[in-house]
Amino acid sequence: MTAEAKLTLPAQTLSSDDPAIRRVLEKAKAQVGVIPNMYANMVNSPGVLETYLDGYARFRTDSGFTPAEQEVVFLVVSIENGCNYCGAAHSMIADKMSKVPAPVLEALRHKRPIPDAKLAALAKFTKTMVDTRGKPSKGDMAAFLAAGFTERHALEIVLAMAVKTLSNFSNHLFHTQVDDMFAAYRMPSAER
Repeated sequence: MTAEAKLTLPAQTLSSDDPAIRRVLEKAKAQVGVIPNMYANMVNSPGVLETYLDGYARFRTDSGFTPAEQEVVFLVVSIENGCNYCGAAHSMIADKMSKVPAPVLEALRHKRPIPDAKLAALAKFTKTMVDTRGKPSKGDMAAFLAAGFTERHALEIVLAMAVKTLSNFSNHLFHTQVDDMFAAYRMPSAER
């Protein structure tokens, strides 16, 4: 899904004339080793990309979620927001780096029942947080806590939603092309 409107700001590179853009892209490259298309676009507002990078790093290191749980959260938010770029990117990360079990990844990507009770509870609560704009019911929270998560985890989902809002919405506006490194993980519903 993309916006009807499309931003025409150019993708930026490390050779940009703007020192703020160069500084943030250098930080991005240091964090992930490459400058994906998404970053090259988002950095047109250095604050957008820098906020994304900082929030993403904090979620990865301080959320209390396992790597697989982190990907479940990022994938659910991205899929619910209709971001095919982030859906592909986080599917690759889920498979190659975070070791999300293949049946769980396929269930997430196709919006089918998840064959892992704890990850299913996490996905359901994350979807509820997106759908209700952060206003789960008492029952939603009770089910989330009963699955073994904490109130702090609920707050960390807010951080993940904020990070993914920055990237998902930027990708919608730019109609960001999926990088070759994520191409094999294009979302089933994505336009090719």
